[in-house]
Amino acid sequence: MRALRILLITLVVLGVLFVIVDRVAVHFAQGEAAGKLKTTENLASTPDVSIKGFPFLTQVASGTLDDVHVGIKDYDATTGTTGKTIRVEDLNADMKDVTFTGDYSSATAQTATGTALISYAELLKNARTAPTDLGLGFTGQVVGLSDGGNGKIKVAVEVTVPGVSAHQKVDVLSSVTVKDNTVQVHADNLPKLGGFSLAEDRLRQASDFQQAIDQLPGGIKLDKVEAEKDGVEIAVKGSNVRLAG
Repeated sequence: MRALRILLITLVVLGVLFVIVDRVAVHFAQGEAAGKLKTTENLASTPDVSIKGFPFLTQVASGTLDDVHVGIKDYDATTGTTGKTIRVEDLNADMKDVTFTGDYSSATAQTATGTALISYAELLKNARTAPTDLGLGFTGQVVGLSDGGNGKIKVAVEVTVPGVSAHQKVDVLSSVTVKDNTVQVHADNLPKLGGFSLAEDRLRQASDFQQAIDQLPGGIKLDKVEAEKDGVEIAVKGSNVRLAG
């Protein structure tokens, strides 16, 4: 009986030591991966990298991590216009089946899904905010974006009417979609400008716009988009996503 108790105690101690070593190892790996990702993507701050699953050491032995969560507070994506970027906030992605090198200098996820946010202020900066010639002496420009409810964007359009000193401002409820990694904003209905008549296709030259969002981390792509209270929430996905290297 004494020998059995000693064996049980030894097994418990070894189990506790294994858990401690496993947690230390995963903490080290997360730090290494976060540092590599910061360097690879040229991030201003260190991202959050969380390796899921237990035990970690058996995953290391297999060469594949089951589930890795990556959180990036702010990321400047390119817009397709030379020298211009758009700030993507709170980018969170879940990476599945991640293969890696021993020093974590290279890691690739078989699949990835996630979400991110683009504020209305940031989207407005990249919208068609300069006056657009609508023909017949009219000009128009987007002057504000906000939540329109029910997944819509409220687009505030300011129109200059020929012969009238005051500007006409109209709020347009618009749908937001994604195509080819580009956010597209398209008015559902266009109101008349008081007593003035302007062809719909002309007014759309001011109210409708699109914004490319390229080179997201690891090559992930835009999947879906929806208007929310604080901005446009985007869903992202990808395959063979490179976390580092």
